[in-house]
Amino acid sequence: MPTETAGTAAPLRYQACLACGAAQTLRRFACARCGHEHLVWRDASGRGVVHAVTVIRRAPSDDFRALVPYTLVLVDLDEGSRVMAHGAPGVSIGQPVRAAFFEHAGRILVRFDPA
Repeated sequence: MPTETAGTAAPLRYQACLACGAAQTLRRFACARCGHEHLVWRDASGRGVVHAVTVIRRAPSDDFRALVPYTLVLVDLDEGSRVMAHGAPGVSIGQPVRAAFFEHAGRILVRFDPA
């Protein structure tokens, strides 16, 4: 079962474009919006709003079988980027959430809980 690790994981991070201010979750060498090459890493607040929700009922690997069923969410972070992560059971589209962390199978994973 997952183990809570709040406070021990690194913060959520995103890249911000110094030219247009766009935020992006995935590491890039140029801004996806304007193509500018000067990007900096910033810490996200961890707060956002649920954009989409799905419940996984079939594990993609043996490592995740103990978690089934589990919720995955797309969250629009307050900083402007979108991230996919685990979600607390019962979260819904449009709901404000906050990032937390848990350990499972030797990995630190992100889970969004109601704010």
